[in-house]
Amino acid sequence: MTTTKKLLSINKYHYRRGGAEAVYFDHAALFESLGWQNAFFSMQHPKNEPCEQQQYFVEEIELGHLYGFWEKTRKAAKIVYSFEARARLAALLDDYAPDIAHVHSAYHQISPSILSLLKERGIPVVLTAHDLKILCPAYTMLSNGSVCEACKGGKVWNVATRKCIKGSATLSSLIALEAMVHGALKSYRHNVNRVVTPSRFYRDKFVEWGWPESQLLYVPNYVDASQFEPEYSAGDYFFYFGRLVRDKGVHTLIRAAADADVPLLIAGTGPHTDEFKALAAELGARVQFLGFRSGDDLHDLIKKARAVVLPSEWYENAPISLLEAYAFGTPVIGADIGGIPEMINTGETGWLFESGSIESLSEALDTVNRMSAADLEDAGRAARQHVEQHYNPAVYRESMQQLYSELLTGHTHPAS
Repeated sequence: MTTTKKLLSINKYHYRRGGAEAVYFDHAALFESLGWQNAFFSMQHPKNEPCEQQQYFVEEIELGHLYGFWEKTRKAAKIVYSFEARARLAALLDDYAPDIAHVHSAYHQISPSILSLLKERGIPVVLTAHDLKILCPAYTMLSNGSVCEACKGGKVWNVATRKCIKGSATLSSLIALEAMVHGALKSYRHNVNRVVTPSRFYRDKFVEWGWPESQLLYVPNYVDASQFEPEYSAGDYFFYFGRLVRDKGVHTLIRAAADADVPLLIAGTGPHTDEFKALAAELGARVQFLGFRSGDDLHDLIKKARAVVLPSEWYENAPISLLEAYAFGTPVIGADIGGIPEMINTGETGWLFESGSIESLSEALDTVNRMSAADLEDAGRAARQHVEQHYNPAVYRESMQQLYSELLTGHTHPAS
């Protein structure tokens, strides 16, 4: 008789907040469809989806929230090392004994303190690196608007000296302390069996920063293209959707669109929205800010675009937004940084430009704007075919099943 395998999925947010949360929920659903039982461990939050395990969830913590002094001090201690998270997870493990624990984004609000507990219980741990937090305490390897690798070699105090967290000396010092504590405890190196990277770039960056290649596994993100109805129409506007923040390169995109004199639609919200609107007005750029869009409304905007633009200026991982554009038959203009270039076949599924360069992006926009409808439709079809062949559920499922099988049979172990 076959025993049902049990998965424990761990992430700090239990609602669809971003890419990490999408993978967290979709991965759990995928393994449930394969006959696994799944349980969740997360943080309490008013937006959370209903969950049988919510009684075990840790107390909500939001960085930068205006807590009182003593409350702020208490929560700061949890960010560095959360005894609460260990205790609540221990209670969950007493009731639910998983075969595998899969950690997504658990930093700060849950903290790496739980990793040693999982190892003590003999539970193999897989961690998907949705960002660079394990290497760079500020997540992005970005400081003051420029790519930064100053923390390489364990020099994590640079986070504090450079005020990398929201420009705050206090928050940055707290996160630097967290990194130093868990670096000394080797919380990740000793307790995580395998780190999954959705891009080859991230895998190579981990190796460059001293991680053994044997502890890393490249498994690309995916979309189920069968759920996307492509249109293959050469639209009359370029489209950006996502967070309105400077590290996404939106300011560069607005300047390039003004320089190329092309229409640009922007969907999303963020702390720099007013700044970007003022910039577009100042330049007289043909930019429309659409605010937050989702569902069919967002999908129609993607399908009808001439191209989706990803103007990132940080080490982007493997954007699902790029895969969604491909699935809708829309080519992508992407910045040549991080994991983006490995996802674009230049001149076939999209085009690359020098990250942060207004001139380079303007040239790319102008080139695509001048292309014939037939050539753009060919690029859209090539994009759709590419995502179907290389970024599909079967590739992801088979890679993860093989990894879990190896862990359950004891063929892989955390590095010493």
